[in-house]
Amino acid sequence: MADDTADETTQDGSSTDARHAARDARRANRLAKEIGAFAKAHGGAEGQIAHLGQRGARIVLVGADGGWGDLVAPTHAIAEQAVTRAGLTVHETFDGELAGRVRTGRYEWSRMAGIQVGGPSND
Repeated sequence: MADDTADETTQDGSSTDARHAARDARRANRLAKEIGAFAKAHGGAEGQIAHLGQRGARIVLVGADGGWGDLVAPTHAIAEQAVTRAGLTVHETFDGELAGRVRTGRYEWSRMAGIQVGGPSND
C-alpha cells in the first residue's frame, strides 16, 4: 500500500511540502519584520499568542510605552516562528502585568466600552 503522507511532486519537479514550508517561512519573516518595526516604534515590546481557531493565531503586542497592536498569523506555528525570529518576549497569558501596561485612548474607550462607562450611546 502506498504511503499517503509522501510529498507530492508538481510539474516543475518541486515538492508541495517544500513549497508550503517556504511559503510559511516567508509569512513568518514578514510578521517578524512587522513585530520588529512595532518594537522599534514603541521602545521595545512584549506579547502573547492567542488561538483564533481555524483562522490562525493572533499575536498581541504591547510596547514599552503602553502602545499596543496585533497581527494575525495563519497558524499558531507561523506565529511562534515569527515571534522567535523577532526576538519577542512572549507571555503565556494576557493578564496581570502585561495587560496592565496597555494604554488605551479616547477611541478605544468610546468604541469598546462606551455604553458601559458613559461614552456615546449606540442610538
